[in-house]
Amino acid sequence: MVKRTRFDGESCPVARSVDVVGDWWSLLIVRDAFDGSRRFGDFQRSLGVAKNILSARLRSLVDNGILETVPAGARHEYVLTAKGEALFPVVVALRQWGEAFAFDPGEPHSQLLDRRDQQPLRPLEVHAADGRMVTAADTEVRKVD
Repeated sequence: MVKRTRFDGESCPVARSVDVVGDWWSLLIVRDAFDGSRRFGDFQRSLGVAKNILSARLRSLVDNGILETVPAGARHEYVLTAKGEALFPVVVALRQWGEAFAFDPGEPHSQLLDRRDQQPLRPLEVHAADGRMVTAADTEVRKVD
């Protein structure tokens, strides 16, 4: 088996983030947690992932502080932590990118709606400190020496 490359020593925040939640199962578990899944069986039914893979991903998400386990009768449930909740804009950005580029025009797909008015969310935007919208062309990365 090929050993996975670790990025937890990188100076790049994107690399470190990918190290924690970058595989698709972890991101889909986080998505399902936002959608209300809390028990192992809920995640397993939704994702159809092998139990050993799901168990490893849940353990990793707990170990990295994205999820925590809380007692629920004789078992336990997985709940997003504040660190996990902070992934909401990441999940929304992936969803909005997918809506724009991963479906044919008119192809049906799930929608994320505002509970208050049942309307889709506005597209996410990135803003500079002064409030103006910025694109990749307006930014630069200052590398650590």
